[in-house]
Amino acid sequence: MPRKIIIDTDPGQDDAVAILLALASPELEVLCLTAVAGNVPLALTQRNARQIVELAGRQTPVHAGCDAPLKRKLVTAEYVHGKTGLDGIPLPEPTLPLHPQHAVDAIIETLRAHPPGTITLCPLGPLTNIATAFRRAPDIIPRVAEIVLMGGAYFEVGNVTPAAEFNIYVDPEAAEIVFKSGVPLVVMPLDVTHKALTSREWVEEMRALGTPVGQAVASWTDFFERFDTAKYGSAGAPLHDPCVIAYLLEPSLFTGRHVNVEIETVSELTLGMTVADWWRVTGREPNAMFMGGVDRDGFYRLLTERLGRL
Repeated sequence: MPRKIIIDTDPGQDDAVAILLALASPELEVLCLTAVAGNVPLALTQRNARQIVELAGRQTPVHAGCDAPLKRKLVTAEYVHGKTGLDGIPLPEPTLPLHPQHAVDAIIETLRAHPPGTITLCPLGPLTNIATAFRRAPDIIPRVAEIVLMGGAYFEVGNVTPAAEFNIYVDPEAAEIVFKSGVPLVVMPLDVTHKALTSREWVEEMRALGTPVGQAVASWTDFFERFDTAKYGSAGAPLHDPCVIAYLLEPSLFTGRHVNVEIETVSELTLGMTVADWWRVTGREPNAMFMGGVDRDGFYRLLTERLGRL
């Protein structure tokens, strides 16, 4: 039986690849996409999500959620993803209608409608929608099977400040709620995603598929690689969010430690930092499987095989 998931997302080219990977995989049943403000404002993330669903030839419902963090002004990342969030290749305006139900309500109702422990949440952006659902309906928290998310950093340090990764930094209060919720957590931090770098060979392999999906993935990668190669001096760019979906499909690709992770919400210097007790020196109870390694070749083999199905 396929694993039921909700993808909470702020597309983003790497979000798009993650969504396509999930929609291409029969082991997963994507119940809905819930859009959140993050890489770009909500009006664009919900639009982008619908474009991605249509690119995959699916009709997965898309719900628009929170347009701002719980307590802070929205910070966006057009400097990475472009003005639309999906710069790199023009896509037609989506014909798939936006579902009228708010994303937070969709999360709550879906978890209540299914047996406990049968739905996995897959947040790829700021955790505002998830935290809002947990605050509004605490009865759903024990019903969540697992949360597998992209966010945070420790040894790799930050990508938006010296200490913080973008998704956590945008809404640290939301992240704190999720990390303290007691739901089993698997975290894909920059420590992992910066080891999952694209290569020119892989990008051209995507282009050579000769499909709209292959062309889009190659063009998106061409666009956002420019930022990472200039910033880090690397040969390729990290595909952050597909690590979440790849873990659901092949968890053996990843290695990590079950440790305590706390979210910094006060310090001006380290706001949004994921303080991971990697060496287990605090005595605090572990609350997350914090990943640190990935089989890069296996990861890209999986992406190539699955995206070739669309």
